Amino acid sequence: MELDPRRTAIERNRQAWNDLARQGVPLARPATAADFADPLRAVDPDGWLRRGLGGSVVGKRVLCLAAGGGRQGPLHVAAGMEVTVVDVSEAMLEKDRAVAEARGCRLRLCQTSMDDLSELRDDEFDAVVQPVSSCYASDVAAVYREVARVLRPGGVYVSQHKTPTSLQAASRLSGNGALELRTPYYHEGPLPPSDPCRTREPGTLEFLHRWEQLIGGLCRAGFVVEDLGEPSHAEEPGDHGQRSRYVAPYVRILARRVLAADVRR
Repeated sequence: MELDPRRTAIERNRQAWNDLARQGVPLARPATAADFADPLRAVDPDGWLRRGLGGSVVGKRVLCLAAGGGRQGPLHVAAGMEVTVVDVSEAMLEKDRAVAEARGCRLRLCQTSMDDLSELRDDEFDAVVQPVSSCYASDVAAVYREVARVLRPGGVYVSQHKTPTSLQAASRLSGNGALELRTPYYHEGPLPPSDPCRTREPGTLEFLHRWEQLIGGLCRAGFVVEDLGEPSHAEEPGDHGQRSRYVAPYVRILARRVLAADVRR
């Protein structure tokens, strides 16, 4: 029987993130007391949510997509929002459950892949927040379609992505100080394994999404892009900081869902 590439990637990444959560890697560590001192700043440093939601996030319904680990969901609750967390990994969601119980937070948890939100209603959320995770989806357009469906018209979508060039490039500079591009821009299918580094997670299957898929795909799904940022990592110590001087590892996008008629105009 021929294997379904989508299902293969989902199961591989579920198992990988279960392992990473149990190892307590940085991306699977719950929010700290310092984070809870100013929760909205911790999750929305540029003020995009506040701005996009009319000046206040209190009482707004937010979906934290592919965002388990005990950080995103609890901090958004602490900022005054009604929160649903979706993640494919049960171990990552367990971290949210533990933090919620410890802090008396109300969290709705849903274990599913980011491209299948069938358990959630149409137009259910005022905002969708997605940390870096689209690289684990074989088809980012399918993710965008589901986000557009569950987000109300006028709602905002804050997403972060690994940049295509970063996924093309070697994990660190070569001996002569150059950064080699090792993967073709039009690569299809899962990326080849990488050496351990800050920008690649061991054991996962990742996919390179081109700019036309990341930005054009948002537009085709019924969004307008309102802002874009490239968080700087160039001043960080070690290999990651040196590499980040040559290529931005991540991009952050603020988009708003508009009606189909608005897109045509």
